[in-house]
Amino acid sequence: MPLVGILTVSDRSSKGTRPDSSGPALENRLADAGLRVGKVFVVPDEKSEISRVLMEWTDHEKLDLILTTGGTGVSPRDVTPEATMDVITRIIPGMGEVMRAASLTKTPNAMLSRAIAGVRGNTLIINLPGSPRGAVENLEAVLPAIIHAIEKIQGDQSDCAQN
Repeated sequence: MPLVGILTVSDRSSKGTRPDSSGPALENRLADAGLRVGKVFVVPDEKSEISRVLMEWTDHEKLDLILTTGGTGVSPRDVTPEATMDVITRIIPGMGEVMRAASLTKTPNAMLSRAIAGVRGNTLIINLPGSPRGAVENLEAVLPAIIHAIEKIQGDQSDCAQN
């Protein structure tokens, strides 16, 4: 069973002025999917802090999957995609595309999302929106491929063809 980390990126939640509701919403959805969460943390919208945690969780904690929530929009403080790009070695464009396409059926503002997904070491990292509903909806859009992606990232050489 993959070990998952949830990193909430929020200035207000990191200061304690607003409770983190996206992290717990993701944790509940992951539990429903049979995935276990091993790490949960909140950081401010600071590129260096986001990158530091992503590197720690991939290189030292050896998590299989990291979900970030928050910081994927177009506001000046939204730097999660840039922090993620700084640490990943390969981008998986299809995941971001699928999340935006699914979200566009609910809101035209989805086209403003800059969320990305990629690989660092043996870890899959996926950026999700900061709202609880948006985070869960975007997770659900890519959830069918997550286990397969992790298996491939970690060296599974079996055929990908589906019957």
